[in-house]
Amino acid sequence: MFGREKTPPPPLEDVTPTPRKVGGKGHATPRRKEAQAANRRPLVPTDRKAASKDARAAQRRKRDLEYQAMMTGDEQNMPLQHRGPVRRYVRDAVDSQRTSAEYFLPAALVLLVGAVAISGLLGSAAGTMISTTLVLLPYFYLAFSALDTFLRWRRLKAVLTRKFGAAGTARGTAGYFVMRAYQLRRLRMPKPQVRPGQLPR
Repeated sequence: MFGREKTPPPPLEDVTPTPRKVGGKGHATPRRKEAQAANRRPLVPTDRKAASKDARAAQRRKRDLEYQAMMTGDEQNMPLQHRGPVRRYVRDAVDSQRTSAEYFLPAALVLLVGAVAISGLLGSAAGTMISTTLVLLPYFYLAFSALDTFLRWRRLKAVLTRKFGAAGTARGTAGYFVMRAYQLRRLRMPKPQVRPGQLPR
């Protein structure tokens, strides 16, 4: 009895009940390939031709709307470069006056065509002198119209500063004035909304 080793008792088993899952997913777990296929999205439209056609149609509708706005004076639908009270006032200030600048291009074209015609018809020294004079006249006309436009802009600039503050002479306003001043009235876009002699709105 003495000297016999005692056998250690067996370890106690964990009798904590395992929690059961309540309910279920209601469907089988998808395979990896199926899940990846479901998550894939095309980076570009599958029907490129139809998408391109829709984009062109949208752009055409936008252009038509902007053109109609330019014809009627609807500022909300005009291109951004024509919107705002400052741009409207500049347009009206130009359209309310007859200036030498608006006739520069047609006058220069007539003088150059006349110079070529006279040079071809008259081969004498007198014809050469006349054609040379006609070629030089557009340069004098351009200088006169540029001076006239500059003086008109200075007067308008003072009015814009008084009415709109610093926004009245923001960058691009002078160029907007000059470009419109050198266009024939009937070709100006947006269309003039005031008559010659009428005060700007």
